[in-house]
Amino acid sequence: MKISEIQQLLDAKVHCGQEHLDQEVSSACGSDMMSDVLAFVKDQAVLLTGLLNLQTVRTAMMMDMKCIVFVRGKVPDANTIELAGQSGIVLMSTENRMYQACGKLYNAGLYTEGSEQ
Repeated sequence: MKISEIQQLLDAKVHCGQEHLDQEVSSACGSDMMSDVLAFVKDQAVLLTGLLNLQTVRTAMMMDMKCIVFVRGKVPDANTIELAGQSGIVLMSTENRMYQACGKLYNAGLYTEGSEQ
C-alpha cells in the first residue's frame, strides 16, 4: 500500500515528507509505548501513535519506519517535524482514534507481521 493511500483512508494531514507519499509500505503497528515498539515490533513501516514527542521520531528512525501517523488530531511541534523531515519520515495527523485508524488500515489490507487473514 502506498503512504498516499494511508493518507486518504485516514483523511490525514501531512506535516512533512510529501515527497515520500508514493513509497510502498506493507505493515503497520499502533502503540503509545515506544519501549513496546522497540521490543516487539519488527519490519513495521508505519507507526500509529498518540505520543507526540521527539522520542517517537527517534524510535521510528531506529526501526527504519517510513511513516508516523498521530491519532486523535494531535499535531507535532516544529522540532518534531524538522527531525522527521531530516530523517525522511512522513508525519501525518488524523482525527481518528487509534482503534479506528488501525481498523481502517487493517480492513484495507495493511497488516502486522503474522496477522494476515
